[in-house]
Amino acid sequence: MRRVSVCIRGEWFRVPCSGPRASVQSLGFEALQRYHQAKKLEDGGRDMEFSMRRCWGGELLHPEDKAEDVLEDDDFVQLGKGFQLIPNSYQEPKEYISLDGNSLTTADLVNLGRGLFKIKILYWCVSFLTIVAYGVNTGFGKFARTIIPKEQLAVERTRMLLVLRINVLAKGHSGISMETLDAMIKAFNASCLSWVPEKGTVGASGDLAPLAHLTLGLMGEGRMWSPQSSWADARAVLEGHGLKPLVLKPKEGIALINGTQLISSLGAEAVERAVGVARQADVIGALTLEALKGTTKAFHTIHAVRPHPGQMMVAGRLRSLLDSDVFPSQISESHRSCNRVQDAYTLRCIPQVHGVVNDTIAFVQNVISTELNSATDNPLVFAETGETISGGNFHGEYPAKALDYLAIGVHELASISERRIERLVNPALSELPAFLVQDGGLNSGFMIAHCTAAALVSENKALCHPSSVDSLSTSAATEDHVSMGGWAARKALRVVEHVEQVLAIELLAACQALEFLRPLKTTTPLEKVYELLRSVVSPWDRDRIMSPDIEAAHTLIKQQKVWETVQPYMDEYRTKLTA
Repeated sequence: MRRVSVCIRGEWFRVPCSGPRASVQSLGFEALQRYHQAKKLEDGGRDMEFSMRRCWGGELLHPEDKAEDVLEDDDFVQLGKGFQLIPNSYQEPKEYISLDGNSLTTADLVNLGRGLFKIKILYWCVSFLTIVAYGVNTGFGKFARTIIPKEQLAVERTRMLLVLRINVLAKGHSGISMETLDAMIKAFNASCLSWVPEKGTVGASGDLAPLAHLTLGLMGEGRMWSPQSSWADARAVLEGHGLKPLVLKPKEGIALINGTQLISSLGAEAVERAVGVARQADVIGALTLEALKGTTKAFHTIHAVRPHPGQMMVAGRLRSLLDSDVFPSQISESHRSCNRVQDAYTLRCIPQVHGVVNDTIAFVQNVISTELNSATDNPLVFAETGETISGGNFHGEYPAKALDYLAIGVHELASISERRIERLVNPALSELPAFLVQDGGLNSGFMIAHCTAAALVSENKALCHPSSVDSLSTSAATEDHVSMGGWAARKALRVVEHVEQVLAIELLAACQALEFLRPLKTTTPLEKVYELLRSVVSPWDRDRIMSPDIEAAHTLIKQQKVWETVQPYMDEYRTKLTA
């Protein structure tokens, strides 16, 4: 008998078709009846109106069609009654990324988390051994079913966690079968993702709790998500996609839950977002410099005599955005005769401060990239020598320390940005209207936006306290030193997000400051940034709710739109220099 999973207001019901002539409408009535019974509601009878949409593909179903003609066995259907059905916008990826356990990048991992690619294994080889070894044939039991913390990992991050575990298993040192690895690949490519908690790991013996839950769903237990089913019983989701639950073989239980993949996957996202926000911070800082009529003298010759890579790179970016010989600036020309020798540190020292952030990110990216392609479970199998060796590759100290360092480094972008916002809104420092708004007695302008930036910077100061300096003994003192890398990764992400938000506020403030300098214009690339922001946020002429403006600017930064806007002009500048 054909069975279909029907979703009503977020609740799933497994409903059998009553016979070969059963209609879509009768299936819907049966599902509604079960919904009312489960919720102890009064049954509305068979005169109720509703619509049904197939989750896979998003087709609306005609109520008089035979269910067996339009639905597959274990299909997923959404039922709408008195509310709008939401079509499934998921686009199944067509392209593949090949995994070999050695060459996955942080950018690849983030793109895989976004569902932009499927995966395949480029090379894989492992042998099973028959010696007695921990976790191989000593009785692993039902450990993966016993760890039940709360707080859910986002779907995109769970996708990253799954594919990263597959990449590590593909190195061939974990002692699992090709059958199990192939089942995990099929689950990833179908986007069948287990319910995984984001908390609960101490980062030594790997990320046991999150990885145990990742495995639990693949075993058909607990809850699982897919674009077609949303959240439902894991076994039903797997079977609905033609997949079978994992049946673990010797060594496979511990191979699937022992490793640093939660720390590393969250760390990869933090690194990629840090790369994006750091280069856009240079653009936003340049915009503020123009709005405050700053000088570009500090961005030229001096950096060659203090040749830190990041400092020289940032100075070069600033020159490419502000060089009036290539991109004339009416604002710069208007104060060229000014006798000002130097600007405040928040403007003059952008290359030095932003520069070390870039160097920090590069260091952390190198550590995380190595970790993404490392065998981090225990014990490890070496087929070429016939050995199974118990060691400590699962210890998360490397990524934990690096991600604590990332948080400390990238925070400085928000710290200096908030001080530039202060200069923009303070008339004593900017020679602009107070809080960047006319009629200051009636309007508060950017006053509260600056308070928000200050609050985020203050919160970051607490989040930058390193978690990896802490350790608590666990597992009856067997695991007597741990990394706390899970918290290092999560708070690094929070710090990066706060930095994005502070820079979004600076972007809004700098563009608002330009309004008071009109009709003068800045350089072409910076005018294009102004136009970009104005495509989503109008100028501030009187007080309004500002949170949508901040969110719109934040979205531009997260989507790299600021960088994409100026990149062609920076390339043009470099081309003219070398011509």
